[in-house]
Amino acid sequence: METLRRRLVTVPIVFMLAAFVISGLPLWLLLGAAIDVVRWLRDRTPFALTRLVLFGAVYLASEGVGVLTLFFAWLFGGFGRAGRARLLSRTHAIQRAWVATLLAAVTRLYRLRIELVGEAVLGPAPGGPVIVLMQHTSLVDTLLPTTYLSSRRGLALRWVLKKELLVDPCLDIAGLRLRNAFVGRDGSDTERALAQVRALATDLPRNEGVLIYPEGTRFTPEKRARALARFAVSTPALTPRAEALRRVLPPRLGGPLALIETARDADVVLVGHIGFEGLATLSAILSGALVGRVVRLRFWRYSRSEIPVQRDVLVDWLWARWSELDEWVDAEACAWEQGHKSKSAPAQ
Repeated sequence: METLRRRLVTVPIVFMLAAFVISGLPLWLLLGAAIDVVRWLRDRTPFALTRLVLFGAVYLASEGVGVLTLFFAWLFGGFGRAGRARLLSRTHAIQRAWVATLLAAVTRLYRLRIELVGEAVLGPAPGGPVIVLMQHTSLVDTLLPTTYLSSRRGLALRWVLKKELLVDPCLDIAGLRLRNAFVGRDGSDTERALAQVRALATDLPRNEGVLIYPEGTRFTPEKRARALARFAVSTPALTPRAEALRRVLPPRLGGPLALIETARDADVVLVGHIGFEGLATLSAILSGALVGRVVRLRFWRYSRSEIPVQRDVLVDWLWARWSELDEWVDAEACAWEQGHKSKSAPAQ
């Protein structure tokens, strides 16, 4: 009943917003361009508002089309086991197309270039079963796993996501139709959340994996400070390790441990990226900082045989992997920042 009540609100809102934005798109673009011209003349800010208006139109159109196709996939899916399998297959296809549309819009509108590092370690496609631990810094990086692990490699992913994302109708309908876990981040029902996570790791076939964001939220310096304060109170022994992380948030290991300990035959894939730094908020995107970025996506894969079984040793192992990720991100970020300073420095 809660799901129905939510969708009776969110679905009409999306269609109304889509009609409002798309029908008035020429006006919104004109207004956005006028503001962007002023900002460009004042401080050479790229045309960020115009780009955002165009992406908003693409997003709302994709939401509307996605909701309709998900509905018709259900309506004409058929009955029985074969019908259920057909429905799930079509839902995966709709999900991949939805993400592909949004990522194509972002990369073209903002002139992004995405480079892959270490893709060969993933091995022959599809390469499962795997537990995927993903770094999180921006709204955009959530589009990368579906593109580079699902669409390109045929690896169907089960996701651990925050339940607040259920306000997005496409994520709501497709996400609850497929095997995913939408969990709360406030810690009010930790055992129930961990049970949901463990359920995802059961019976993982070769063409599937489970993805989780160990940080639990997007990285910002403010969130890093809050996380360190929390560690100082809850687990002071881990505070030095947490403080040593400079470019990623300290990992919340409850979910990753539950997945790894449940899926005893699954490898672990660690995914890091550089290029989305400082873009965790809408205001940062409106600053134009995303335009022209080069995004590097790196993969590490660890076979099951090298993953510890004993809980305390596994915790140490996960911290070590997360520290290595942080070192790579820091090295790449420092190199980018140095190159950016060199380009912007005035000629002598």
